[in-house]
Amino acid sequence: MKYLSLLSLLILVISCQPFNDAVDAPTTQQWYKGNLHTHSYWSDGDEFPEVIMDWYKSHDYQFVALSDHNTLAEGEKWITIREDSIYQNAFQAYLDTYGEDWVNHRLDTGRIQAKLKTYKEYKGLFEEEGSFLILQSEEITDLYEGKHVHLNATNIQEKIEPQGGNSVTETLQNNIDAVIAQREKTGIPMIVHINHPNFIDAIRLEDMINLKGERFFEVYNGHNHVQNQGGIYELSTEAMWDMINIAYLKDQKPIMYGLGTDDAHHYHRQGRDWSNAGRGWIMVQADTLSPAALIDAMEAGQFYASTGITLATLTTKDKKLRLEVAAEAGVEYTIEWIGYKKGEEATEILQSVKGAKATFELTEDLLFARCKITSTKKHNNPIEDLLYEMAWTQPLVH
Repeated sequence: MKYLSLLSLLILVISCQPFNDAVDAPTTQQWYKGNLHTHSYWSDGDEFPEVIMDWYKSHDYQFVALSDHNTLAEGEKWITIREDSIYQNAFQAYLDTYGEDWVNHRLDTGRIQAKLKTYKEYKGLFEEEGSFLILQSEEITDLYEGKHVHLNATNIQEKIEPQGGNSVTETLQNNIDAVIAQREKTGIPMIVHINHPNFIDAIRLEDMINLKGERFFEVYNGHNHVQNQGGIYELSTEAMWDMINIAYLKDQKPIMYGLGTDDAHHYHRQGRDWSNAGRGWIMVQADTLSPAALIDAMEAGQFYASTGITLATLTTKDKKLRLEVAAEAGVEYTIEWIGYKKGEEATEILQSVKGAKATFELTEDLLFARCKITSTKKHNNPIEDLLYEMAWTQPLVH
């Protein structure tokens, strides 16, 4: 993709109305809230897809990708309900909600078994044009010498088997190439992103720097074991993000974008010891709620990641950018502009402002910049030491 100017890309990413030199033009662009990484009974999640979709829809998400491990929700699969009363009661609630005509279940040696609904079956219960969309997805779950190499393929049309490889980098690349090949074969837009690189310290910085064709990874993942703040190699995912992009720019590769996801597995127990829904998401600015429009917008960097903060607008005048948060009463905000300058080896905080508004002046020596916003409002279900709500804009290339 041809690089946009820093100014124009900043406008596209955050502004509710695009800026065109001196005037604001009318637009049909809207913000859509979504999560691209979550799990169900189709793999190692602990809830039925219908219950999960209902949760996201009722919590004001507009799109969700159910991304179970090495499977698509198709064919026939029966699960046995655990004997724990939490799961027995949850199944009864599921049965009461959807009824005997919908829930196919049986007893086997005294234990309840239920047949899972496929993607094609359950999507019609929830999808509404313009307000809620379910994207078919798979978490391609691979291994190299015991290291977990996971990638999500969004809007995938056919299941992709783990491709393997002779190193972590090669394993990543082979799976990325398989998604790209399916996209080219079908002509249907789809994206692949790297999941939780610090999960069991599997994916190192150098593994990602050498990739080709990868545009997305998780800067924030809400699973309780993913070590966003750093594993044995000490690098946080946010530090990795900047260093990947420094290397990508030197190699003249397109920039890497950062996602927020919740990676939910547990829907009945809440807290730090569980992987719960609602911890992280993305906000995408697109003209319609469709797979093609969302993916086009993401590939253009027109989205941001959040764990609770909502961005409002960004305007420009005299080479100055003015950012405003959709502030909540009684909450304070710190807005940090983080950038990479010509001739430097690392990013630096270029400006830090206390408040819901900030002005940032563009300079010619800036190669890319991103914005991180932190609030004083505590996350309602945090992991690690990430106690407060945050948001991240995408790296913006000069």
